[in-house]
Amino acid sequence: MTFSPIRGAGTNNGYTNTAVAFPAQDGAQTMVVRELNARVRQEAAYLQDLLAEINKVMVGQEELVERVLIALLADGHVLLEGVPGLAKTLLIKTVAQAVNADFSRIQFTPDLLPADLVGTQIYNPRTTEFSVHQGPIFSNLVLADEINRAPAKVQSALLEAMQERQVTIGDTTYKMDPLFLVMATQNPIEQEGTYPLPEAQVDRFMLKVKVDYPNRSEERVIMDRMTGAMLPTVNPVVSPEAILQSRELVRQVYVDEKIKDYVLDLVVRTRQPGNNGLADLNTLIAFGASPRASINMILASRAHAFLQGRGFVTPEDIKSIAPDVLRHRIITTYEAEAENITSDHIVRRILDYTPVP
Repeated sequence: MTFSPIRGAGTNNGYTNTAVAFPAQDGAQTMVVRELNARVRQEAAYLQDLLAEINKVMVGQEELVERVLIALLADGHVLLEGVPGLAKTLLIKTVAQAVNADFSRIQFTPDLLPADLVGTQIYNPRTTEFSVHQGPIFSNLVLADEINRAPAKVQSALLEAMQERQVTIGDTTYKMDPLFLVMATQNPIEQEGTYPLPEAQVDRFMLKVKVDYPNRSEERVIMDRMTGAMLPTVNPVVSPEAILQSRELVRQVYVDEKIKDYVLDLVVRTRQPGNNGLADLNTLIAFGASPRASINMILASRAHAFLQGRGFVTPEDIKSIAPDVLRHRIITTYEAEAENITSDHIVRRILDYTPVP
C-alpha cells in the first residue's frame, strides 16, 4: 500500500491529465481543488510514519490495514469476518499504540451482560449513594471480539454507543470520546456457537472486511518475527488530536457531481435491479442497501483519497471501497443461497454493469 497521488489518469472519463489528475471543472473550482490537493498531501505526510510503525508488527494484510485507517479517518466502524488467528486483535491493538490512544478488548460470550459492556451503578452503603463504574466501551479504540457469540441484548447495547456516540447508565447519559472506533470481529456463521447479527446492528458498521489467510512467504515472515528473541515493539508516532484534525480535512475532500451520481447508481441498483438493467438479480436480492450505504461510500472514498494523498475522489476510489460498504447491506434470498451466490457476487455484478463516469 502506498500513500502517493495517482498520476497519469486518462482524459476520457472527465478527468484532465495534468501533473496530478484533477477533475475537469471551471477555472475557479480547479484552483480550489488544487489548493485542497496540496493541503491533503502535506497533511497526509504523517501516514508514512504511521504505516511504518504498524508494519513493524503486521505482515501482509495491506487491505485490512488500509480499511482500518479509512474507518479511523472517516469516523466509522469496521466489522471483520475471518477465522481466529489472522491478526485481527493484533492490528487494532497496534493501531491504538501507534496513535497513542486508549484501547480495550471485549470478549463477547453467550453469558455477557449489557452492564459488562457499558458499565453499571454501584451502591456504596457507607455513603448511601450510587457511583457509576464505566465499562470497557469507554475507550478510543474498542475491539468487540467474536461479536456474533453474544446474545442480541448485548449486541443492542453497542448500538447507542456506535450510532449516537453516547451511553446511558441509569438516568445519566455519557458522551463518548471524539476519537471512538469499534472494530468487531465475527467468526463465519457456519462455525458452531455463532449467531447472525441483526440487520440494524450490521448497518451501523461503515465497512465489512473479509480477512483471509496470509500466503506462504508472508507466513514465514510472521513465524520468524513472532518467534524471535526480540518481539517487535510499537511506538506512538501520531496523536489522537492529529487524527481528529485530519478528519476535518477528509470531509473537505472534493467529490464531483458525477461521482455522487455514480454512487447513487450503484446503491439504487441494489434495491431495484430489474428497473436498472439487471433483471437477473431480481430473484437474488431480498433487500438492498440502506441510505447509510451511499453516505458511508462517500465518506470512505474521501478517506481513501486522503490515504493516496489526493484532495479529490476518483471513480477508482469508489470501486475500491464499494464492496466493503455494500456486502453486509445486501440481503440475499434463499434462491441465491441455494445457488451459492453471495452478496460479493452481486456487488461485483453491479460494479461491472454500472457505467463509470
